[in-house]
Parts: sequence; C-alpha cells; structure tokens
Amino acid sequence: MAANDIRDEIARLEERIEALHVSIGRCRKISLGSKVAIAAGFAWLGLTFLLIAPLVPSLFFAAIAAVIGGIVLLGSNATTWNETETALRQAQARRTALIDSIELATVDAGVTRLH
Repeated sequence: MAANDIRDEIARLEERIEALHVSIGRCRKISLGSKVAIAAGFAWLGLTFLLIAPLVPSLFFAAIAAVIGGIVLLGSNATTWNETETALRQAQARRTALIDSIELATVDAGVTRLH
C-alpha cells in the first residue's frame, strides 16, 4: 500500500472512530432515559399500590407501559452499545496497525534539550 493510501485510510478510520464515539454517547443518553422511565414507572406503581396516589387507570397503564418500554429499550440499547464498542475497538486496532506500518521519520534528531 502506498504511503498516501495509508494516510487516506487512517483519515477515514479517524472519521469512523469519531462517529462511533458520538454513537456511544447517544447510547449512554438512551440508557439513562430508559432507566429513568423504569424508575418513574415503578415509583408510580408503588405509590398507587400503597394508596398514596389515586388509582387513575390511564396513569396506571402508562406507568406499566413506561416500565415495559424502558426494559425493552434498555435491552435493545445494550446490544447496540456493545456492537458499537466492538466496532470502535476494531477501528482503533486497524488505525494503530496502519500507523505502525508507516516508516515515520524522527523530526528532532540531534536537538539538544535544556531540560
């Protein structure tokens, strides 16, 4: 592979790595939102069962839907998160291998340091 081709591939991999970091950040936000929905749903159900909150059928079923939806979203998001982290590790390993394959020149050879 020519040096320019390697540099272009490294640049593409760095863009991919950045996109994967953004995707992982999105997964973190979705995970937090799912956990909040689950907690809020359980809290409302608990308040209803303890007779602290009135039994309003629409709110009761909304709380059940929030718990179930949060659990489903959390599981789906975990799979996506794991796949994204795997892709990130592979892209970083490929980038490292490409950088190691380039014969880099030492820029500061023969420079005397004062510190």
